[in-house]
Amino acid sequence: MSRIGKKPVAVPAGVTATLDGNLVKVKGSKGELSFQAPDDVAVTLDNGAISVAPRTETKRARAMWGMSRSQVANLIEGVTKGYERKLEITGVGYKAAVAGKVLKLSLGYSHDIDYEIPAGIAIATPKPTEIVVSGIDKQRVGQTAAEIREFRGPEPYQGKGVRYSGEFIFRKEGKKK
Repeated sequence: MSRIGKKPVAVPAGVTATLDGNLVKVKGSKGELSFQAPDDVAVTLDNGAISVAPRTETKRARAMWGMSRSQVANLIEGVTKGYERKLEITGVGYKAAVAGKVLKLSLGYSHDIDYEIPAGIAIATPKPTEIVVSGIDKQRVGQTAAEIREFRGPEPYQGKGVRYSGEFIFRKEGKKK
């Protein structure tokens, strides 16, 4: 029994949700998103809430039940509040700047990295050592932040690199004489 899947997702005021079979479309102040639920679950819209239920009692149907409910909740939160992921850059000379539709990163390589900002994602650099990735789609915001972090992930000896804000990096002790 899915504890997450049992709870209906409330549709707040200012958000319109429509169902077309298993296709859930949500429209709010920030934009419009949709999600195609798997055939293993049934999605219903009633009394200003979206409910998800498994069609059969198979293991896959139960797994898709909770996942589908979470996806619908993420759609509603995305079109009302949006999502944001902060990255911090640590290292001497490491910096970031946004120039038009390109994020320019200096991360200690012999060349600068030009990262093309995807459609639907906004990237801001309040400080040269801070990157804020925001958008309405939780998956795309997280994926974009992960791609930026991947250019130079934090290393355990000096802590240099790109890390998520608040991320703990286990530090190692260097060589001993």
